Amino acid sequence: MLTRDRAARPAAAPSANAGHHAQPQRRLDWRKRMSDTVAYALLVYTALQIFVTVEVMTGQDASMLPLFALVVLVAGIIPLFRHYERHWEGLDDLAAADPALRPLFRRDQLSVWLFAIGLPFAITGLFKAFVSLAG
Repeated sequence: MLTRDRAARPAAAPSANAGHHAQPQRRLDWRKRMSDTVAYALLVYTALQIFVTVEVMTGQDASMLPLFALVVLVAGIIPLFRHYERHWEGLDDLAAADPALRPLFRRDQLSVWLFAIGLPFAITGLFKAFVSLAG
């Protein structure tokens, strides 16, 4: 019986990835990808901001100013990241799957990551410069 059932089924067409595990085809969606980018960048930004701010706090007289600045800076970056996410959320389903938008997506993705990684160090550098000039 088992052989007859198998014989009755049409043969599967050979795939281009013969020999590799078949993975389900992921549908391109720039909205989801930008949302993921913003979420991960926000996590990285917050972690870097905490790490860098804690380093500055231990080097200073541990006032509450760096801790307050940390809260303000983390809260302040959210609107910037939301700007990028909102831009891509406005796409309809057809545009969200358009491969021609890849260069624009990469530009925005690079901007998000540059802000997420660069701003904590730039802000800390400015803070250290201000403290050295004031002190």
